[in-house]
Parts: sequence; structure tokens; C-alpha cells
Amino acid sequence: MPTATQDEVVAFLTSDAGFGYRAAAPQLVETHISLVILSGPHAIKLKRAVRLGYVDFSTPERRLAACERELELNRRTAPALYKAVHRITRETNGGLALNGDGALVDAVVEMARFDEAGLFENLAVQDAISKPVLTRLAGRIAAFHAGAEIDLSSNGSSRIAAVLDINERAFATTDVFPPEKLEALRSTFRTRLAALSDLLDARARAGKVRRCHGDLHLRNICLIDGEPTLFDCLEFDEGMATTDILYDVAFLLMDLWHRDLRAEANLVFNRYLDACDEEDGLPLISFLMAVRAAVRAHVSATQAQAGATAVARREEANAYFQLAQDLLRSHPAKLIAVGGLSGSGKSTVAAALAPEINPAPGARILASDRIRKHLFGVAAETRLPTDAYRPDISETVYVELADRAARIAGRGHAVVADAVFDRPEERVRIENAAISADAPFQGLWLDADPERLIARVRSRTGDVSDATPEVVASQLNHALGTITWARVQADADRKAVRAKTLELIADLR
Repeated sequence: MPTATQDEVVAFLTSDAGFGYRAAAPQLVETHISLVILSGPHAIKLKRAVRLGYVDFSTPERRLAACERELELNRRTAPALYKAVHRITRETNGGLALNGDGALVDAVVEMARFDEAGLFENLAVQDAISKPVLTRLAGRIAAFHAGAEIDLSSNGSSRIAAVLDINERAFATTDVFPPEKLEALRSTFRTRLAALSDLLDARARAGKVRRCHGDLHLRNICLIDGEPTLFDCLEFDEGMATTDILYDVAFLLMDLWHRDLRAEANLVFNRYLDACDEEDGLPLISFLMAVRAAVRAHVSATQAQAGATAVARREEANAYFQLAQDLLRSHPAKLIAVGGLSGSGKSTVAAALAPEINPAPGARILASDRIRKHLFGVAAETRLPTDAYRPDISETVYVELADRAARIAGRGHAVVADAVFDRPEERVRIENAAISADAPFQGLWLDADPERLIARVRSRTGDVSDATPEVVASQLNHALGTITWARVQADADRKAVRAKTLELIADLR
């Protein structure tokens, strides 16, 4: 069968007969398994003709099959990016053609080229990923996971054990980490996996193992028409990409945490859990983030063997290794309640505290406003009618808030409960939730000048809270009873309030 070197294929693809674009010279981006040709509006992805331990692209037929699978899988999340698969053929005149009648010599995936300024890795460097975009990203991931193909063929623990096996073999081939540290990490991972195996297996039986993205980090997310878009999923290893959905999202959380974007990681974590019922898996999150960090550690260590970037890669490998160790540390659960009248800044304080509370990626925030909206089956920003705030409905909301807080803390994860808590019985209920979970408790009450409360509420737009100045006026006339929680003057600037609240919870054990 006629063949072609991939240099010849690249030359053809950048010619007028391929995807030549006269306005600008093509750019070539190389990875260990692919070549991407950026030519005008096109991004043409060519599989390298390689056979490695984890992938075999050694024949044109294998590369064609991989391209077709890549197109199929990535159209789940990025249909506007992934255009077509093209066959490169050898014609009777000896030349190459796109989708000709001749023998197959290679294949490519045609993608629409996007502005790399919108790549989340680049946005992260500029600290330019907004909260609304992160909220939409979490929702898109949750929706993608909800529709992903379920796999009931094996248990959940064996899939994670297989990843640990790969990590251990890979670490053994590098000289970046001391043997005693490798053994300590290996032992901790295996101990934690043994403790979590029943939960992983139960989740697998419940259909939580699905054909996921598999490579969900900031370099594989971009803005397309202002919307976060997942692309470049793991297409060549079905086993690695078929996993617990929390292991999939853990890659993104770990990547954000590694870049010290902890508030962003906590926001994605909370909005993802708001969108899907995965709180049973909370004991897994920091462990799965640690597994992801260990994978990045050995990949970086392997890349640090030689070359101009060896020193930087070693530093990166050690940073990921340290992160894996940190994420595996045990931390006791705690329950913190943030109360105060509407406009006192409860949600702001909760969002500031949550990323600072272990285990990673910070505390689960349970907000009464979001629980109420979920109860009525509407989006968090949808304004509810006054009738939705009847005393009996509010009672239902506060009972659910306390029950969920107790369950989460009982599973070993930290909780921040965000609600007005203006009635003594509501404060007692959330305190009892901590007692039932055997978790330390700290109540925080935010005080603010009445005029400031009303002004803040009046200035809100698109907020989760439905409070109005009239609601604040009603609250101000309501008897609060004795406030035994630590009181914080919330009229101060945000940094001062954050510092005070962090000081109040610092010694909580």
C-alpha cells in the first residue's frame, strides 16, 4: 500500500490542495502524540504515527479510527469546534488528496480555530476568569456528566486502583523523588483507597461511573462566543476516561488549587454540587484531587529527564508531588453558620471563608436562598413570589439546611451554612446539626447599620436573594432573641470582615 511520511502529509495539509490559507503562514503546535496545524480559520489535528505503552497510532487505519472517535466524543461538548474527519489518500497520479479515491495514508480532525486568549489556562494567568463564567462552567460540566454514558461493567475502586498502579510504575522510572517519599505516598494512597473502596463501589453501582471527558483541566476549556466549552477529551483510552464523574471534575479542581485559585476552585465545586446530587461523594473529593496531582507529578518528572526545560519541569513535578501529599492529609469536619439580616454580607463572608477550610477544595456552602429556589424548581437567580416565603415554607428550608449540614459534616467534610437565622429556634437547629455530626461548631452573626443593609439590598441586581428594602425593614422590627454567636461588625470593608471571621474560626477543632 502506498505510504507517506508525516512530513509529506503536513506539507500537503498546509498547501492550497489541503488547508492552505494565504493570509498568514501556518503554525505548527507539537505534543507527544499529535501535531496541530493552525492555518487561518482551521485547526487541523494529525495523530503522530507512534506506538507507545498507552496508545497505538502506528497505522493509517488506527489513526483514522482514533480521529473518528475523537470527533464523536468531543461533539458531546464542543460541536461548534469539531467539524469533520478527513482521509488523506494517495491518488493514481502519486499525489495526496483530501478524501480522494486512493489508498488511505493518514487522517486528520478538522476543528474551528478559536482565540487562544479565551483558553482558560491563559485566563487563569491573567486572573480573568469571572464568577459568572465559572458558574456556567460548573453547570455545563454537571449537565455533561448527567448525560454521559453509564458504565456498570466493573466497580469503582478497581478503576482508581488501576490509576494508582500506573502512578507507581511511572514514579519508579524517574529520579526526581526520594524513594522514602515515594513509599510514604504509595502507602498513604493505598490506605485511603482501602477506606474509600466501599463508597467508590456503591457509586459505581448507582451509575456514577460514566464515559467522561477524562482530561478536564484548564488547557482543555475555552470560551466560545463567551461560553465555557470543554474540548480535547481523552479519546484514545476508554478505560481511563470511563470513571467516577467526581474523578473527572477533580482534575479541574486540582488544577485550580495548584494555581492557587482556591476561591475559584471552591466556587466551581459548590456550583457543581448545586447542579447535581453528589454530596454522598464528598469524602472522595480531596483524595481524587490528590490522585490527579500525583498523575501530573509523574508526567512532569518524566518530562524533566533532559532538555532546556528540565529544571522547570523538576520544580513543577515537586510542586505537584507536594500538593498530592497535602491533599491526602486528614482534616476534621466542622460546621460554621453565618447569620445576619438581609444585606449584612452573609454570602460574601461564606464565599470568603469556604476556600480556607479543609479538606480541599474547601467547605460546602449551603445557602437557604439556593435551597428555597431548588425546592421550587427554578434557577437560583429566578425571583420567587412573596408566597414562597410563607413561614411553613421557610421552616421546610431551614430543616433541610440543618439536615444536609449534619449529613455532610457526618461524612467528614466542612460546611458553611448561609442563612438569616433570625429566629432562635433556627440557630438552635443548626447548632444541634453540628452536635449530631460530632463536629465543632462556630456561629457568626453579622451586624450592620440599618441604612447600610437597605442600601446594599436596593443595589443588588441578578442576585440569588429575593430580599427587598421592605423585607429588611420587616426583619429590623423582628425580635431576634439572645444572640450567642460571635458578632462581627459587617460595616467594615471586606478585607477586615474576612480577617475577623477567619480569626474567629482559626482555632475551631
